[in-house]
Amino acid sequence: MKVLRNLLDRIEPLFAHGGKYHKYYGLFEMVDTLFYSPPNRTIGAPHVRDALDLKRVMGYVWMATFPVMFMACYNTGYQANLVLQENPALVANLEGWRHAIMSWFGYHADSFFNNVFHGFLYFLPIYMTTFIVGGIAEVVFALVRGHEVNEGFFVTSILYTLTLPPTTPLWMVGLGILFGVILGKEVFGGTGKNFINPALAGRAFLFFAYPAYMSGDAVWVAVDGYSGATPLGIAAASGIEAVKATGLSWWDAFVGFEPGSLGETSTLAIFIGGAFLLYTRIANWRIVSGVFIGMVLMSTLLNLIGSSTNPMFAVSWYWHLVMGGFAFGMIFMATDPVTAAHTDTGRFWFGILIGVMVILIRVVNPAFPEGMMLAILFANMIAPLMDYAVMKANIKRRLSREQSKGLKV
Repeated sequence: MKVLRNLLDRIEPLFAHGGKYHKYYGLFEMVDTLFYSPPNRTIGAPHVRDALDLKRVMGYVWMATFPVMFMACYNTGYQANLVLQENPALVANLEGWRHAIMSWFGYHADSFFNNVFHGFLYFLPIYMTTFIVGGIAEVVFALVRGHEVNEGFFVTSILYTLTLPPTTPLWMVGLGILFGVILGKEVFGGTGKNFINPALAGRAFLFFAYPAYMSGDAVWVAVDGYSGATPLGIAAASGIEAVKATGLSWWDAFVGFEPGSLGETSTLAIFIGGAFLLYTRIANWRIVSGVFIGMVLMSTLLNLIGSSTNPMFAVSWYWHLVMGGFAFGMIFMATDPVTAAHTDTGRFWFGILIGVMVILIRVVNPAFPEGMMLAILFANMIAPLMDYAVMKANIKRRLSREQSKGLKV
């Protein structure tokens, strides 16, 4: 590593201001800080002593997604292998490079390796497309503006990937991440200045622009010609008893043995990553608890109200927890430190709003049984107003306290 350090030090003047390649300093800085901590130090008071910088924060979030990535690969392969194992006629219709590779191993749902490897063949192309296309967009904006390339895209790329169905066409993957990076973040100034989550912005764009590829029954299991609804879709159409009738238990849904987007099926894996984020204080516990409490209160209220025409009114909070993207959104999306509220009180009510909104969208709106994506994006837009209201309330309370003491304000 000393050789690399000497090489970077030797070529740095070429990229510094006035150097031959100064326009590409952002690229040099990106490579330098990828391997080494930034050398910048404060030379005067005040000082802030903290082991966490942007690079480490983003690295922690990326590490927290490892259990989710593993389950994304395993469950995607498991769902596909299970269908192919039960329907051998579908195998004859398979074609393409994935089938050419998997034909060497076979489609065995009881094989741990086959499930992980088959799912990996779907996960990797989506993630690489996201990383390359979005990364190029990030670098271009950094070079044009003369800014450094931020590590925030490492997190955006993996979170965006995990929200997609395994059958998403790669051209669509690239189009969605471009929308999220450019119109969800860069037009507002880049990392730290965006007011909506760029990963969710890209996912929302794909949902509304290409709904046939993002919803319905044919996109959740990676087998051509097969249609299978998610538990949330079944519950919206026929109620939670219809979900149980398929043989899916609550525990199976909690572990992640259900059709769905790549990283949103395993609540267990999400909670493992979430525990790490809460322990390292990357994720704020007030937001997580607010989302959970809001969901429990709203779903319980609708359970008590009941409905003779809408079966979603009868779905209990513990089923909402394990169906769809609720858990993933609660842990990884709602806790985004940039787009969430920044005051302690605001964070709690920010979470409450998301929890209430997701249940209202899932239950009251029959055309859109998911809801987590829209609830978080809506709360992102309200977050600054929440912080403003909290600060105004604090100022008013302090003024009242000082006036009660007879002090001149």
